[in-house]
Amino acid sequence: MLTGATSGKSYRCPGCDQEIAAGQPHLVCWPNWTGGDEERRHWHRACWRKRLDRGPGRSRY
Repeated sequence: MLTGATSGKSYRCPGCDQEIAAGQPHLVCWPNWTGGDEERRHWHRACWRKRLDRGPGRSRY
């Protein structure tokens, strides 16, 4: 989990589609079948825990 202290920009959580404000602690995740910076996603911690319970059409990684 990132503390957010070094983050100077905001991100959009794919789990809830809400903004993660600059400086807010969050997770940075990417699928293990691909790599690279372009696959990284910034998630709220609670959204990451609930990702497998989401219905179709929502990002799960």
